[in-house]
Amino acid sequence: ALFYFHDASSFLLVYAATAYFFSHKMVRLVLLTAPIASILGGLALGRAFGWWIRSIVEFRPSIGQIWQNMWQFGAKDDKNFNNNKSDGKKKSNGKKDVSKQNGGKKEATASSGSKVFNTTKIIIGKLLRVGLGLYVAQTYVKPRGEEFHKTSREKAEQMSHPTILFKGTLQSGEEVTVDDYRDAYWWLRDNTPEDARIMAWWDYGYQITAIANRTTIADGNTWNHEHIALLGRALTSPEKEGHRIARHLADYMLVWAGGGGDDLAKSPHLARIANSVYRHMCPNDPTCRRFGFTQQGQPSEAMAASLLYRLHSHGKPGVEADKNRFREVYRSKYGKVRIYKILSVSKQSKEWVADPANRICDAPGSWYCKGQYPPALQKVLAEKKDFTQLEDFNAKKDADSDYQKKYFENLNDPSKASKMAEMNDILEKQKEKEKQKEGSPKTFRADPAIIAQLQNKWEDGEVTTQLWQLIANDDIDSLKGMIKQNPYVVFVRSGDGRGPLWWAYEHKRQRMINIFKRLGLSETDKDVNGIMPIDLID
Repeated sequence: ALFYFHDASSFLLVYAATAYFFSHKMVRLVLLTAPIASILGGLALGRAFGWWIRSIVEFRPSIGQIWQNMWQFGAKDDKNFNNNKSDGKKKSNGKKDVSKQNGGKKEATASSGSKVFNTTKIIIGKLLRVGLGLYVAQTYVKPRGEEFHKTSREKAEQMSHPTILFKGTLQSGEEVTVDDYRDAYWWLRDNTPEDARIMAWWDYGYQITAIANRTTIADGNTWNHEHIALLGRALTSPEKEGHRIARHLADYMLVWAGGGGDDLAKSPHLARIANSVYRHMCPNDPTCRRFGFTQQGQPSEAMAASLLYRLHSHGKPGVEADKNRFREVYRSKYGKVRIYKILSVSKQSKEWVADPANRICDAPGSWYCKGQYPPALQKVLAEKKDFTQLEDFNAKKDADSDYQKKYFENLNDPSKASKMAEMNDILEKQKEKEKQKEGSPKTFRADPAIIAQLQNKWEDGEVTTQLWQLIANDDIDSLKGMIKQNPYVVFVRSGDGRGPLWWAYEHKRQRMINIFKRLGLSETDKDVNGIMPIDLID
């Protein structure tokens, strides 16, 4: 398309660039690249095959060239026919000159020898091209083509199977059909009231509606990000808080509890969505790195306390769902699905939501009427911060822009984000412990274990940056206020191993040095280069 540029090829190039750009942004849109990838791949193969054929038979395999050659061959035949007629006339006119004939024979003999040599050379060249082409086809094209065909067939078979019905193999080696999901939906249909509301992650909303014929809290057509975030908050909050939300919205909870794509595997994503609207879910951690599994494969503290984890792992050693809030009513044959009945459901909220008078219609008597959250959830909803889409270019820039910036920085550098989340977690815990105590540096008694945790994490972040700025600007009042809120902040270390005491010596801030030393900072600690704070004294 680049070497034969015209209107058609320019369309292909624009199509390819657009499809690649959007599929890179959202993996689902990779389907858009399938047609253009096939077209451009076919063009490349066609050009290569055409060049190979032309080098052998001196004929370009195209429709236009076929018609052109047909006309040329027809014209040559007519010309040969006319030449033969004129030669016959010449022969009938008389005898030819003998000497001219002898000279012509010698020239013909020389030229025929040259033609034989050139013809042999051409034939050898063509045979070499044919051999080279066959070698490339046999060595590279054929095996890759067979592999591509095999992979395509396997993918086609995999994708043609229903996503909720699949083959599985037991530990005994027996192959079975896993139909847990449909069985669970049928159980809902046959064993719950018709007005039952099912709380589950939105991925299964369509299936619950279509197969179980029950109302679901969200599905694939739920465009309201804040509503999805509320659902995510209910699932990833601590069990008690999650129940307080769920009892006003649903009667049952359905959890995918087995396999690589179950709800627990998705839960960090749920927490991120919840935190994008309810920022207290993961303070100072936009991507919720603290909600997930540790390097040892164990759930983090936040995950282990969540409602979703309790329902997902109920019955496992050390994990028990609160029997005063939830009762397990169904577990599928192979453990893929669990259904719980929510206890203490708010009848008042259910009746309020069902009352048509509490719906907002676009016009009196209209069929299009939006529901509202029950009044009991207004306190929860007051904590939300509406999510700003990146595509909303008209939105005013505010403090939330920093959140968006930090969010993508953490996505691009997960390792750094994880370390910062751990440090913030330690600081938050100590802040909670010191809440009821006097925050004066003079009365503070540091916990050696907490100090060791902080000083072993050398990481640049907001806390270290803020401390450095306060020390550099000699803003001792703001520094005292920061220490009063959380005295442990003075023990953080930046990426080069330095901390507040190094910076205080470096900027000759004697009053700050005295505060840091009273808090327990040592002058003999070393940075990454082995330099101690006292080494910075002039």
